[in-house]
Amino acid sequence: MSQVYAGLMSGTSLDGVDGVLVDFAMQRPHVLGHVSAAFPPALKRELLLLNTSGPDELHRAALAANALVRVYAGVVAQLLVTCRIDAAHVRAIGAHGQTVRHRPQLFDGSGYTIQLNQPALLAELTGVDVAADFRSRDVAAGGQGAPLVPPFHQAFFGHLSGVTGVLNIGGISNISVLRSSAPENVIGFDCGPGNALMDAWCLAHTGAAYDDAGAWAAGGAVHAALLQSLLDEPFFRQAPPKSTGRDLFNMPWLHAKLAGYARVLPQDVQTTLTELTARSCADSVRQFAPGCAQLIVCGGGALNAYLMRRLQALLPGCAVAGSQAHGLPPLQVEATAFAWLAKQCVERTTASLKSVTGARGARILGAIYPA
Repeated sequence: MSQVYAGLMSGTSLDGVDGVLVDFAMQRPHVLGHVSAAFPPALKRELLLLNTSGPDELHRAALAANALVRVYAGVVAQLLVTCRIDAAHVRAIGAHGQTVRHRPQLFDGSGYTIQLNQPALLAELTGVDVAADFRSRDVAAGGQGAPLVPPFHQAFFGHLSGVTGVLNIGGISNISVLRSSAPENVIGFDCGPGNALMDAWCLAHTGAAYDDAGAWAAGGAVHAALLQSLLDEPFFRQAPPKSTGRDLFNMPWLHAKLAGYARVLPQDVQTTLTELTARSCADSVRQFAPGCAQLIVCGGGALNAYLMRRLQALLPGCAVAGSQAHGLPPLQVEATAFAWLAKQCVERTTASLKSVTGARGARILGAIYPA
């Protein structure tokens, strides 16, 4: 039976969809192809608006989910053509959906996590089984439902010796800590904002969707008092397991922090936001991965050369490098993780870790929508 799975990832950065086809027939997953697709501007705008309450949001969310899945289906179709693989040869698609609310353990003790998705429509459009809804089972078991990727990081990077950090910098940053001496003791948690605040500020002040290679930030200066105000957010002092999202780290949060710093230049704010991401990630490594010999960085943040330089400067005893140095390019890691999660779901194998999410135990994640 085929061991080829598709993985689709659209994260909090809202820059679009990364899709991969992965063959799991060998000892290490082999990526057969990678396709990226940007969101249409109207869909990106709507997904961002749906992170907060608004009029007629149930109707709007349902239509946004349909539109999202049509982008997903287009990515899958392009992957099949690029890799010259028939849909019948793909065992399942792992489709994460788009997180618009993430509030585990709050309100009633269970809380909730919401990913806009329409997996039934995706199965209909592609003719392939779809595995989706990966977070809710962990939340039901008392966990954070995030991050989902540390077990995959252990499966792919766990052969490395010593203490290894795998840092994913998407809209939100998260880290996995792997120890070759104790491979069962994987920990992982969200560090704080990744690209979300940097991208939003850059768009508002330059018109560019992101700070290409961190060049704008590199030309500014860190505002020390503003940085400290940002770092005073209680989330940074919480012990893991912990997770976060745009529910907390959003533009209203930033503007509230900026209220007392009206004279800070926009470019210096960008530099300070980049330093916030670098500092919160580096602090997480120092506190929870002592002796870390190497930090493998993936996600869009790995393409920000200035951010990578800041990470290396803050972690002088640790080799900081993009995940391409270990056989998987930065923009393929999370999508490959969701292909792996689909495989675990199809095989009815647990894919969560109590040590990561704080749930009552490991759980089988996801639900399958047959084609």
